Amino acid sequence: MTKRKPPGVRWETWIDRQIREGMERGEFDDLPGHGKPIADVDVDRSRDELWWVKDKLRREAVSVLPPTLALRKAVDDALVRIAATESEAAVRQIVAEINAEIVRVNSRAASGPPSTLMPFDVDEVVERWRAEHPVPPSPAPEPPSPEAREAGGGRRPRWRRKRHRQV
Repeated sequence: MTKRKPPGVRWETWIDRQIREGMERGEFDDLPGHGKPIADVDVDRSRDELWWVKDKLRREAVSVLPPTLALRKAVDDALVRIAATESEAAVRQIVAEINAEIVRVNSRAASGPPSTLMPFDVDEVVERWRAEHPVPPSPAPEPPSPEAREAGGGRRPRWRRKRHRQV
């Protein structure tokens, strides 16, 4: 722990001495990034005073978009997910989620541009999805072979036979 700055000593001199003594004790050895340049700092590039803030936001995946613009991005992402989806139930789930988000953003006053998005019609989205993802025809069942018919393969299993009730 460092001591307090003695009176009458300049700050710069006192700080330099603290750093030098710490280096002599080895307190700066084995620090992460030791001997490497600071990431994203390029001497040829013009210096941005807030480079570290922008880097932190990028690393933490923090969005600084107004809610209405973030919603437009979410809608675009949802449409891409719908196009890649293989089942109708998943399409309906994605549309339900994005519709809930549209309603949430539209119901609040927000900064930025106004939202002009309306919830999607689920059936219309599903119809467009079906048009882009046709169902492959299922192969026709093969008729039973003559040997199977002779062995009783042509008859319905006992549990599937219809029973006629007498009235």
